Amino acid sequence: MMILDPQVRNVAMGKTCKKFGFVVTLFSIVAGIAFNNGGHAQQATALDADVVVVGAGISGLSAALEAGRGGARVTVIDMFSVFGGIGVMSHGGVCLVDSPVQQSFGIKDNPELAYKDFIEWGENVNTGWVRYYINNSVSEIYEWLIAMGVVFEEVWQLPGNSAPRFHNIQERGLGLVGPIYRECVKNPNIRFIWNTEVKDLIIEDARVVGVWIRQLRTQKEQSYRAPVVILATGGFQSNLDMVRENWPKGLQFPDRFLTGSGINSTGLGHRMAREAGADLSNLHHQWNYVTGLPDPRHPGMNRGLQAKNESSIWVNAQGRRFVSEYDAPQKNFPVLMEQKPATYWAVFDEGSKYDFFVSGSEWVDFKHIQKVIFDNPDLVKTSSTIEGLAGLTGLPEKALTTTVRRYNKMVDKGVDEDFGRFGPGLSYKPCKIGQSPFYAIQLFPMTRKSMGGVVIDMSCRVLDRRQQPIPGLYAVGELAGLAGINGKAALEGTFLGPCMITGRIAGRSALAELKIKPKPVAESGRIHQASKTLPVKAESADCKDCHDLESLSAKLRTGYWHFKKTHRVVQERKYQCGLCHAELDPYREENHQIEPLARLENCAICHGVKK
Repeated sequence: MMILDPQVRNVAMGKTCKKFGFVVTLFSIVAGIAFNNGGHAQQATALDADVVVVGAGISGLSAALEAGRGGARVTVIDMFSVFGGIGVMSHGGVCLVDSPVQQSFGIKDNPELAYKDFIEWGENVNTGWVRYYINNSVSEIYEWLIAMGVVFEEVWQLPGNSAPRFHNIQERGLGLVGPIYRECVKNPNIRFIWNTEVKDLIIEDARVVGVWIRQLRTQKEQSYRAPVVILATGGFQSNLDMVRENWPKGLQFPDRFLTGSGINSTGLGHRMAREAGADLSNLHHQWNYVTGLPDPRHPGMNRGLQAKNESSIWVNAQGRRFVSEYDAPQKNFPVLMEQKPATYWAVFDEGSKYDFFVSGSEWVDFKHIQKVIFDNPDLVKTSSTIEGLAGLTGLPEKALTTTVRRYNKMVDKGVDEDFGRFGPGLSYKPCKIGQSPFYAIQLFPMTRKSMGGVVIDMSCRVLDRRQQPIPGLYAVGELAGLAGINGKAALEGTFLGPCMITGRIAGRSALAELKIKPKPVAESGRIHQASKTLPVKAESADCKDCHDLESLSAKLRTGYWHFKKTHRVVQERKYQCGLCHAELDPYREENHQIEPLARLENCAICHGVKK
């Protein structure tokens, strides 16, 4: 709900003062009187900033860093206790045009070639934003990230691209988002408020002047005022009701649809922006995957992992191939929706087992994939024969054996006569399915990205239904439909890239609106005093002497999702507390708190990108 701040609206005394361009009621701050308006149990507060960023994902961090480096006082508010959103959990690839990495590999690329690909592949794209992206991806993304220590590796050519543009990053999503967060923590102008939900925007005289928040662990509510609010709340693909409500016409909705977006990507920002008068468009532009594997780490949550084996064949419930495997989602997703039911089994053999891929930082080491996925009989069926595999999966034995036999014959001939997956002039080189044991994994459609959303201009200002800016309100990243850069279909790598670019533009636009003179990076950056020298990993610290970790991890407590997840990993792997909390050893009561930069270094332990 949109609310007027009770600190102004309900004051009996008319005495006010001007501060930072907005009205603060002296009486309510000094007296601390609680009011009840708009359903909120409201307490007065003197907290304020120049810019509030709602969401600590990659787009919110990019906005915060740009504004903070420019001299603005920035507060980032997030529902989790950690940074990164879905970006940290992703593969971390970024689409860049004519980058130094491409040039080092001898790859020929240019903006005009890229523009043609974006237009033809995406359909209904925002041409102004596409032009900006392809002309500035190197300066706005590559050079910016390189300066923060991000390491680029190989470049892939994925469907829709006339040249290899998908730039892989060392340590995947964590290696991309982590350095941005590190710079935010080091900047004295940027602060974070964790485990906190933004409930509403505060609007006065048709201008957004702050947010109303609820601390998830304590349930305390209060207002937080700022002349600029940047919404970076992500998409809505983890809200299946909203997904269904905006489902593309003419496309079947699947019986089982896994959610593969951020856990908090539920449309919160869409709701707040709409109530503030924002225009929303193209919510039916949804980029969903056919490679969804039920996530065994979150039983009962309908969560999915993006998982695939590019050497596998896909068979439907009738035991037959039905599509050219690993074609682009815009082609194979509608075909999957026509299957009865809309699911399939990926079938492969021992020879291609290690081709199995799971997107995300945590899945770099195949030993982890083996333990969590292949050793789980509910997820992976294995047999010494195809006939045995049919029995385990419930697929028709005759149909499955016939399908595998025919596929192998086509591999011998060198041409896929059924779906054109391989053949003369095509780069894919198939392998026969013949080396025992054989594997079958059931995969489902999975939500992923919202490519429509809140309408913004080229400054990332939120526009109302008359296409006029709503004063004080900006939107970035997936909430803004990735600025329409993708249209209906994404050239892979054009998710995280637009998040960074829109975030940076919003940060600069906020500085311009606030008339804050930009400062050189060297003036605004600093190393957190407690982090000048990160402690060596210590095995001696044992938090369990004071904290009942098993009991705390088992409790159902609002605002402790990440705590539960990470400490379950600690218990499963029998880690010593000092592995992650060396900065707390030895115990010092006066300074017994987790250090942000030390915690960032520890992320790699659970995410598996470092051994």
